[in-house]
Amino acid sequence: MYIGELSRRTGVNAHQLRYYEAQGLLAPDRTGAGYRVYADADVVKVKQIRHLLDAGLSTEDIAYLLPCATGEAPELVGCPELLAAMRARQQHLDDQILTLTRSRAALAQYIGKAEQAGRETYGPFGAAAAGPTVA
Repeated sequence: MYIGELSRRTGVNAHQLRYYEAQGLLAPDRTGAGYRVYADADVVKVKQIRHLLDAGLSTEDIAYLLPCATGEAPELVGCPELLAAMRARQQHLDDQILTLTRSRAALAQYIGKAEQAGRETYGPFGAAAAGPTVA
């Protein structure tokens, strides 16, 4: 099948399919005229790639993991190298979550302090605190 058919069958646009090829994730045959020709098995492979990308893996990680994948979901054979790569990616995500959680907590503190200072300066309704009136 040509790239347009693979795109229709997987819901992945042709530009992305060419990118997957450039990353070594797909290896279509070529016609004499240079057109890409994909096998039926590439439909499953593209779906595997999409699922793994959705899991937060990079195309570099996927190139490493894809030979261990079976089925569309995909299911991965738990070889030590594969598990080490996935655990490293999970640790990276955990580190990012921790950093974001700390940033969110710090921002919440700044917001709380700014709100308190605003109430002291402008009063509870947002208007400038009333000072002495001059008649």
